[in-house]
Amino acid sequence: MKNSIYIDKMQKEDWEQVKAIYLEGIATGNATFQKEAPSWEEWDNGHISNCRIVARLEGTILGWAALSPVSSRVVYSGVAEVSIYVSQTSSGKGIGSKLLQALIDISEERGFWMLQSSIFPENATSLQLHIKYGFREVGRRERIGKLDGNWRDTILLERRSSKVGIN
Repeated sequence: MKNSIYIDKMQKEDWEQVKAIYLEGIATGNATFQKEAPSWEEWDNGHISNCRIVARLEGTILGWAALSPVSSRVVYSGVAEVSIYVSQTSSGKGIGSKLLQALIDISEERGFWMLQSSIFPENATSLQLHIKYGFREVGRRERIGKLDGNWRDTILLERRSSKVGIN
């Protein structure tokens, strides 16, 4: 698919580009509490293998999205945490929308009944994106963690699937 953006399964060989986009997010101070990117092995162990995608344009990754389990308990096996990052050079071009819609579709195909995301209140773009795709705010987690010595809040959002049968 030359000259068009498409969503593809993330491969191990994508890690360097994925990591670079993650580092851009870290540098903003409003994307994650992380201060550095993990190794591929650490990242791989923390994310669901069949729920990792990238947006590609020819050989370049423009953004990525993945799911992480929220718990090892079987009762929560259909609940996952969303991570979504878009490169700064691709911001505002609909990449986040393509990734989030595809991730929702994949999650429902895999039987996930709820997706959640914790977003810094200052990250208005991410909050708007999630709300656009059916996430709703369920609460504000006040002073849940420190970043650079400052307590930070997160907004907890969730999206319940209408296709997995928990209506």
